[in-house]
Amino acid sequence: MSFNTFGHLFRVTTFGESHGVAIGCVVDGCPPQIPLVADDIQRDLDRRRPGQSRFTTQRQEPDQVKILSGVMEHPDTGVQVTTGTPIGLLIENADQRSKDYSDIKDKFRPGHADYTYDAKYGLRDYRGGGRSSARETAMRVAAGAIARKIVAGVTVRGALVQVGPHAIDRDRWDWSEVGNNPFFCPDKTTAEFWEGYLDGVRKSGSSIGAVIEIVAEGVPAGLGAPIYGKLDADLASALMSINAVKGVEIGAGFAAAEKSGEENADEMRMGNQGPAFLSNNAGGILGGISTGQPVVARFAVKPTSSILTPRKTIDRKGADTEIMTKGRHDPCVGIRAVPVGEAMVACVLADHFLRHRGQVG
Repeated sequence: MSFNTFGHLFRVTTFGESHGVAIGCVVDGCPPQIPLVADDIQRDLDRRRPGQSRFTTQRQEPDQVKILSGVMEHPDTGVQVTTGTPIGLLIENADQRSKDYSDIKDKFRPGHADYTYDAKYGLRDYRGGGRSSARETAMRVAAGAIARKIVAGVTVRGALVQVGPHAIDRDRWDWSEVGNNPFFCPDKTTAEFWEGYLDGVRKSGSSIGAVIEIVAEGVPAGLGAPIYGKLDADLASALMSINAVKGVEIGAGFAAAEKSGEENADEMRMGNQGPAFLSNNAGGILGGISTGQPVVARFAVKPTSSILTPRKTIDRKGADTEIMTKGRHDPCVGIRAVPVGEAMVACVLADHFLRHRGQVG
């Protein structure tokens, strides 16, 4: 299996399976002399970790990261810093229950990558999905923690803005509320409603989709390149690579199709700090290059395909059958996708920062 690496100058390669011994990644291209210890990475991993509320999978994984390479104590300061060489990271799997999947090893789960993996490789890892499992995204979050240090002046934050048909009230958006509920929701009232709503979804054995919004503030103007190196194209690719994501939009996104030219164009005036935009329908990117405004991206996550409701499917021999998925699954996988989305945006911004510096100094 190839294509386990993303990025150009800031490159991340992940490895490992959901029910293997461990998962890990190699981060290549990180500049030297950046302070880095495991706790810097652990903070972000703890936000993604499963089993923290009844609304996520109850798989108990501590997700303790180990730094295997690429750091050392600086001889002058004694502070552990990056060396400029590849940074190896490892997380041991601690709570695999492969037996939960023994009944479906010859059946294709509807909505999963079972059939396509089998069609491509002639086999699949039925134990939780192997490489197609969201377990792999823990290493993206770890890499994202390093990326944040490269673009230290940029703040990347994410929030869950819609669960099923129920969206937040943007007039009540409060970033300080994101850490006060299990949904990363910036709207306290909607978060309280989602508790009852998702309890019903969970108890019925079903699942529901969601929309996540990522906002990067402090992005300087000039990141990205015209034509085939567009910042928004790389963001869309990175976010679409996250498990279960089926749609990405930048700025106004699909809503721009409903606007007139007068409404959609972000007018400009000269302010005390330089050019100022009167709106941000472009999501902080014009012509594939950042404008200096907040970069805004949203992505839609489909409902978790592993549900208790029996579904029609076929087996590896082509016979019609039914399947009911057991095991521990997220009733709304979009909840834990918030820190994953933040990490992918951070990685893209770090990559483009290094590319920009390499081209223009």
